[in-house]
Amino acid sequence: MQLERTETIYGIRAVLEAIEANQSINKIFVQKGLKGELFKELESTVRKSGLSLSYVPVEKLNRLTRNHNHQGVVAQISPVQFYDFEELVEQVLSKEKLPFFLLLDQVSDVRNFGAIIRTAECCGVHGIIIPKNGAAPITDDTVKTSAGAAFNVPIAKVDHLKDAVFYLQSSGIVVTGATEKAADHIYGVDFNQPTAIIMGSEDKGISPSTLQIIDHQAKLPVRGKIGSLNVSVACGVFLYEVVRQRCS
Repeated sequence: MQLERTETIYGIRAVLEAIEANQSINKIFVQKGLKGELFKELESTVRKSGLSLSYVPVEKLNRLTRNHNHQGVVAQISPVQFYDFEELVEQVLSKEKLPFFLLLDQVSDVRNFGAIIRTAECCGVHGIIIPKNGAAPITDDTVKTSAGAAFNVPIAKVDHLKDAVFYLQSSGIVVTGATEKAADHIYGVDFNQPTAIIMGSEDKGISPSTLQIIDHQAKLPVRGKIGSLNVSVACGVFLYEVVRQRCS
């Protein structure tokens, strides 16, 4: 399998043009202390686009570009294209009797993300939804860990995951969150209906404000001394419970 490599572009004007062309940008790195009118235009455009921007020492930019004339700005473009969230939901609803979505609340490790994408593809997930900020980018490592599934499962970015939950609920999709705080086990949840599973970040889980608005909270029974599973493993168990119920 041939992987598409993450493309690195540099120079203020080049990055501006990439944003305006709706390229799938993972992250933008800016040299600390950078000034000028063109840079102000870039900052404004980045803010309006909801992209992630990091201020870094010039040495990092030199490493990313191998000392090319980067003008203090470097952007990394995702190897996959992202879907429009609302269009993705409507497409799935028009084609599938039992829509199946996965939401990731700031899962930040690229390999965990890749493993989750691989499992989601195997389980027939119709779309993965992630926030624009705080989520792991899709890099070469993500694609490799996903075994290429990142090219097969539609992935959409949203400004706020809570808004995505509200939209799914208004579309008749029942949202279940994986959390150790739940009173009920996953095996008591009915997944023979339009379903979305939401998994939380590696360290904090699902944000409290999001937990308050979802339809169900569910946990996995744990029998050992360690109280939780790796998020990609836990996600696999949740997704396959959906598959199990729909196959029975």
